[in-house]
Amino acid sequence: MATPESNRLRAVLCLSGGMDSSVCAALAARDYDVYAVHFSYGQRTEDRELHSAQEVARIVGAKELLHLKIDLFRRIGGSALTDASIAVPVAGDEASIGDEVPVTYVPFRNAHFLSAAVSWAEVLGAETVFIGAVEQDSSGYPDCRPAYYDAFNQLIRTGTKEGKIQVVTPLIRMRKSEIVRLGVELGAPFHVSWSCYSGQTEACGVCESCVLRLRAFREAGAVDPIPYAVA
Repeated sequence: MATPESNRLRAVLCLSGGMDSSVCAALAARDYDVYAVHFSYGQRTEDRELHSAQEVARIVGAKELLHLKIDLFRRIGGSALTDASIAVPVAGDEASIGDEVPVTYVPFRNAHFLSAAVSWAEVLGAETVFIGAVEQDSSGYPDCRPAYYDAFNQLIRTGTKEGKIQVVTPLIRMRKSEIVRLGVELGAPFHVSWSCYSGQTEACGVCESCVLRLRAFREAGAVDPIPYAVA
């Protein structure tokens, strides 16, 4: 469905405010009227991520940012991102990142995010839901694999009114350095994005997310514009 003031189609964007999410936002905004949804789910950097999502949405020209709070993950725990009793680990050997599912995995998180996004897409008349999931150069989360999104799209076809909504993952098969290069080309707002699992004023520079991000910028020959305690 096109908006009344535009001939462009609507799309819902799952917007975390991270590096990949920011590039996905720039891609979506190039071709669609974007309706972004951000989730606060009890993560350690909840406030910082919300600020980043708000700024990314503003810069790419999103029509709306829907902020949803989910208490489920904080209450069930089981992840270093939502359970204060589990420490965020320092990344070890870069080459071994992704070999095992780490303690920063939030159990089945993306299914909850996508379900809300698809519900909103039905109301908006949008047939596309963007999410910046990445399989390559990632921490090995099972809900970032292509097969996961193939299965979720089958669920949408079966369980929605018209069955036309599709989740798209334009970055999923890209290397992180390729994502940085694409973001530079698109003018993605890296300067307001946030990827760190623990820091809120400075990125820690040592968690897996920071290590992967720093490596991506280094391999892309670009400078990461956010502040780091260790880089």
